[in-house]
Amino acid sequence: MKKRLVSSILCAAMLTASIVGCGSAAPEKTAQAPAQTVEEAETPKADAPAATDEGSDKLVVGFAQIGQESGWRDAETMSIQTYAAEHSDTVELKFADAQQKQENQIKAIKSFIEQDVDVIGLAPVVETGWDQVFAEAQDAGIPIILLDRTADVDESLYATFIGSDFIEEGKEAAKQMAELIGGKGKIVELEGTVGASAATDRKTGFDEEIAANYPDIEIVASQTGDFTRAQGKEVMESFLKSNPDIVGVYAHNDDMALGAIEAIKEAGLKPGEDIVTVSVDGVKGIFEAMVAGEANCTVECNPLLGPLFFETAAKLKNGESVEKWVKSVDGVFTSDIAADVIDSRAY
Repeated sequence: MKKRLVSSILCAAMLTASIVGCGSAAPEKTAQAPAQTVEEAETPKADAPAATDEGSDKLVVGFAQIGQESGWRDAETMSIQTYAAEHSDTVELKFADAQQKQENQIKAIKSFIEQDVDVIGLAPVVETGWDQVFAEAQDAGIPIILLDRTADVDESLYATFIGSDFIEEGKEAAKQMAELIGGKGKIVELEGTVGASAATDRKTGFDEEIAANYPDIEIVASQTGDFTRAQGKEVMESFLKSNPDIVGVYAHNDDMALGAIEAIKEAGLKPGEDIVTVSVDGVKGIFEAMVAGEANCTVECNPLLGPLFFETAAKLKNGESVEKWVKSVDGVFTSDIAADVIDSRAY
């Protein structure tokens, strides 16, 4: 573990930083650090001094983002880049966009190791396949923070996970669905990216809650929409053709739900009435749909993790211990309150 101390300016900033919870006002936008491809993240600019020189007291963080598969993901990226830009005197961010490919994330992590960053952050595109590169980071003395998604590795290979309880999100979505359809009926499920922890756990929580407590609810079809609006619409179109009597759709994220709403309308049905929707994330688009009467419920998964991420990274650089799971603060929002809170949504 590295021993160099973070400057007093950073410590003061981190002590006052806190995660933006549900219903908080949007942070004022500042010039953001530009998104980089993996190739751009590999090599520091020749005319810039190496931020990890022994005399530097900046917190240097490498972050490998999944890509831009949803509005939620864009909000998380904005939160990280905005925080780094606003604290550029004490923080340096090396950001890589992996474009939904695990091999690109692995390549970015190897680059961060070569650049001797203080901490590596990662939102894993899938759960498995990380053991070797995580071990390389550990051998280099660089701690890893998992952000918003987990990895199926030994806990000794990463420092902490920052994010939500995806299983509980699924369970809460099931309870909301049951209430909306009166505890009975046929429903369909739009799953997230195959192998992603958010998709796996949201499905587990939802399916188990339905099976255990709502025997008159039947999940008649379940298929991945890869967390995207376009595929959510495409899969929902298929569901509607083969299951004309469904009364509800559960989507692992809001973007797929918004795609499903388009498909429902094009089929001549009324989303939110003929077919109810329950989804996860809490992006502004789903609040707009709820205000319009076309969506029914979203279980929040807060993406504004930038302040908490950098606060945790600073602790790790200082050699401080952190909890293995730092939980984010989330809420549940239904259509009857959407109009009251939409203006305060930060993403």
